[in-house]
Parts: sequence; C-alpha cells; structure tokens
Amino acid sequence: MITADDVLELPVAPRAPAGLRSLLPANSVAVSVVIPAKNAAAYLGETLASALRQGDVGEVIVVDDGSTDDTVAIVRAVRDPRLRLLHNDAAGVSAARNLGARHASGQWLLFLDADDRLRPGAVAALLSAARGAPRAILVYGDYNTIDGEGRQIGRRDLLKGRRKPSGDVLVQLTAGNFIVNGGIVLTRADAFRAVGGFDVSLRYCEDWHCWCRLAAIGEFAFAPKLLLDYRLHTSNTMNAAVRTPQDFLPAVARVFDDGLILARLPEGTASGLRQAAEIHLVTYSAMQAVRFGRYREAFAYLAMIGRLSLRSLPRAAMRVALARFGI
Repeated sequence: MITADDVLELPVAPRAPAGLRSLLPANSVAVSVVIPAKNAAAYLGETLASALRQGDVGEVIVVDDGSTDDTVAIVRAVRDPRLRLLHNDAAGVSAARNLGARHASGQWLLFLDADDRLRPGAVAALLSAARGAPRAILVYGDYNTIDGEGRQIGRRDLLKGRRKPSGDVLVQLTAGNFIVNGGIVLTRADAFRAVGGFDVSLRYCEDWHCWCRLAAIGEFAFAPKLLLDYRLHTSNTMNAAVRTPQDFLPAVARVFDDGLILARLPEGTASGLRQAAEIHLVTYSAMQAVRFGRYREAFAYLAMIGRLSLRSLPRAAMRVALARFGI
C-alpha cells in the first residue's frame, strides 16, 4: 500500500502532448488577479492595495458574490483603472473565480482570497520563476500566516531553503495539496480554461482538484519565496470550527473519479494515492485544530490517521506539532 511518504519515489506515466507549452515572452507582464468577495468589507481594502501595488499586474477583477455589506462600495471607492467589478449573484466562490477568469485578459491568472495579502514583489517573483521554467503552466510559491488583525503568527521564514515539487508533479499532488492557497499561484489562462476551471459542485478543496487537472496536462514550477500573508481566522472557509475531514472527502472522490487525472497516474497507484490524500486532509484538519487550540479534536484526528496507516502517524504527528509553533 502506498502512503504519503512513498509518493516522491513513484514512477510517473509518460505525458501526452498538451499543446500548451509555448514560451513566455521575456517582456510579458500580463497578469490578471481575480478576487472573489462576499461580505469581505473588513479586509478587502487591504487585499486590493496589496494586489494593485504589484507592478506586474495588468488588472484586478473583484467578483462580488452577493455581498450585503460595504464590499461593493469599497471597490467603487478605489480609483485605479486596472480595477474592475463583476457580480456573481451568490453563485459561490468557484463560480465567482470562473466568472473572473472568463473576463480576464491576462496571459496568467492569480486567484487571491479577499482576506489575504500579497507581499511586495510577489507577482514579479512568480513571473521570474515562470521565465526560468518556460514549459510550466503553473508557478507557485509559499506563504506565511497572519491572524485576523493582520499580525504575523506563522514562522515559515524559519524554513529557509525549503523546496516543493517542480516539473511533473501529478503523483505528488494527488497524494495531497501542497499548494494550499491560490494566492501563491500563477496559472496560464489558456491552460486554466482548457481544464474547465474550478468545479462548482465542490464546496471544499475545489482548488486542489483544479491543480490536479492542470498537473495532468502540464508542468509546474516552484518559487521558494514567501509571497502571501494567509489570514487564519475562524470565518475562513477552511478553518471554521464546524469543518471536519468528512467535509473534504467529496473532493477526494472527485479527484480519483476524474478521467483526465486517472489517465495520467501510473497504473495501479490510484488506491494508495487516494489513501495518502485522505491522510493528508486529516493531518491538515489536525494542524488547523491545534492552531485554534482545539487539542481534543487534533488528538482524535491523529487517532484516525493511526487507524488508516500506522506508518504515516509519526510524520503526521510531527507536522501537527510544528503547526503549534506556526510552521
């Protein structure tokens, strides 16, 4: 049985030509930032400022998803010709992102949550990595965490030199979402549209499913820099106290029922990778429980991992312990 610790050693099936590997022009700065926003007034001004100060961003598209607070007024108050406002009629975050992508003119897309902040130079760093990996259809970096007041709580700056997968990453990615947040990702717009965007039927982990579909048709590149302040607070979709691993399992089922993804996985590996993905999500749930002081839940999740795979338990326990210290 394959576990999460084995995935880096797995062979990868040959890749079929995707037709999406054209070189990025050296002078290209065509980046569209898409921000889905629903009742985001508390943080949206800060988020917009962080996106608009990126010199390589050609447009910022805010998609209002049926807000009842001052979200729309905040957008309209910003005087910047790069800023556009669309309306999504409360169709959900995935539909909002897809709508923004359909109206985007950039060669690259970045999906930024309305409560997060891009760090200065984030987009430039991603574009630089893209130029160094001209076959990549997705380039991603890393992030640190902040609290609801904007104070840094993460200590990922201690992980100097940390590397994540580049190249053909499908096997590793199906075993668990190591990207985590779309605000650290540049995606080729043509590739995103080719895979159909985000699946609106998924309430959680829809980004992971989309990244897996992209990994099935092209290469990724990792930029080892902290590019985003990822806000952790109890109103976050992925951090709310009522979320459990069971909420994320529909996404696991979707990934391992997706013909595009399955066709690219090495024969006989899907079952083990699916278990690794489940363990990854339970571990993530335990890490978030620890970050919010819900220690009893965290221990219950670790016990769940032990029942799934004793071999995976020590590594999961170490990740949960590190989460206690913001790593």
